[in-house]
Amino acid sequence: MRAAPTITRSKPEAQRLANTVLTQAKGGANFGDLAEKYSDDPSAKLGKGTLGKFGRNQMVKPFADAAFALKPGELSGIVETPFGFHIIKRTE
Repeated sequence: MRAAPTITRSKPEAQRLANTVLTQAKGGANFGDLAEKYSDDPSAKLGKGTLGKFGRNQMVKPFADAAFALKPGELSGIVETPFGFHIIKRTE
């Protein structure tokens, strides 16, 4: 069973943090290390942000739209979903 994240920050705080992480990622910081350090999702921490392969219909629409618009090696901007703020790096 997957553990639910424990979120203790407000939405504006989460958005500020996402902006900080995006800046670091764009600056060349290791994406997996950033996911491990900053993600509220326990599985993202454990997997260093790796989701593996997934189909468009396996993710919520805003996330899927952003992920499938990226080319391999590209980094998304901040993507907001009902689950929070996300930064996506396409590897394949």
